[in-house]
Amino acid sequence: MRLVACWLLALLLPLPALAAVQLDRLALPPGFHIAVYADAVPNAREIAVGTNGTVFVGSTGAGKVYALTDTGHAGHADKIRVIASGLELPVGVAFRHGDLYISAVSRIYVLRDIEHLLDDPPKPELVTDQLPTETSHGWRFIAFGPDDKLYVPIGAPCNVCDKGKAFAKLTRMNSDGSGMQDVAYGIRNTVGFDWRPGSHQLWFTDNGRDLLGDDIPSDELNRLSHTGENFGFPYCHEGDIPDPEFGKGHACKDYTPPVLKLGAHVAALGMRFYTGRMFPASYHGAILIAEHGSWNRSKKVGYRVMAVRLDGNKVASYTPLVTGFEQHEQAWGRPADVQPLPDGSVLVSDDLAGVVYRVTFGDRDSGDGIRDSKRPPPAPAR
Repeated sequence: MRLVACWLLALLLPLPALAAVQLDRLALPPGFHIAVYADAVPNAREIAVGTNGTVFVGSTGAGKVYALTDTGHAGHADKIRVIASGLELPVGVAFRHGDLYISAVSRIYVLRDIEHLLDDPPKPELVTDQLPTETSHGWRFIAFGPDDKLYVPIGAPCNVCDKGKAFAKLTRMNSDGSGMQDVAYGIRNTVGFDWRPGSHQLWFTDNGRDLLGDDIPSDELNRLSHTGENFGFPYCHEGDIPDPEFGKGHACKDYTPPVLKLGAHVAALGMRFYTGRMFPASYHGAILIAEHGSWNRSKKVGYRVMAVRLDGNKVASYTPLVTGFEQHEQAWGRPADVQPLPDGSVLVSDDLAGVVYRVTFGDRDSGDGIRDSKRPPPAPAR
């Protein structure tokens, strides 16, 4: 019970004060650059992009949702607005036909025609209040699918428990909140999903359970092949490890294994397919994953952005894109989401530093604020 209590306390404690941004510590493959897109977005989590280029960011802070605008097309936001406040953990944001949908634990809200009302945002309109009220794994990443339905996860309200089909699943609903339907089961907590361009296949990350040690079970990258598919939680973890408490009588072969084991406790959160053309061809169609980083391991892991290249439905490689948010067991940044922009660059949210970064590729001026992996980091000040 003491271990469970510690785990719950870690989820409920307020996040630490914003950490200092340390771009010089970040490493990227040759030719890539990283810069600050906006540096006053406390507890920044999921990112969505509007039709007119507005960048919307949910948060775990004081119930706020942000709108970032780059009016000069200079590659960084020159205006940051709070467009909603006082909401319960409004982590998830999803844009559809001019409207911004926001997750707030048991509720989904919408801000109508928001890009035309940024300076005088409307009051959030309730879409549904029929989601569970539990805050443990209740911070919801949301997205609209190719079927024009809003996909909403319902995570397990615990480290590991068996709540039947009421929790640990992915659901979808119509844009007005009607027609809620279960899509998949056995998902402990997905905080990132996207649809593969051209196939409309849903891929998603899932966070593995805690308190089985440093190295098991792994977080997962999964692919949905049919509605109602079961990915094993709480009976089976990472496709081949029966749960010591709930696994009896449940064979792992009866559940869908992950496409890729991402590593134990890396806390894989936001993920997107890269559909741009700015990055090298080897990244086209790759999956980018924000790994938030471990809080529950004797040596920290994660704290990076990874790229998963695919060969059909199989993984061809799993390599770092951005590293350096944690060094010598000290973390100053925690990636939470990734979001490609129309120009092919990629935004990365960091809820520890309260920053949104922009990753670019190609020959360009590596002036102030730009970190080019070909250059050594500047010498520390004396």
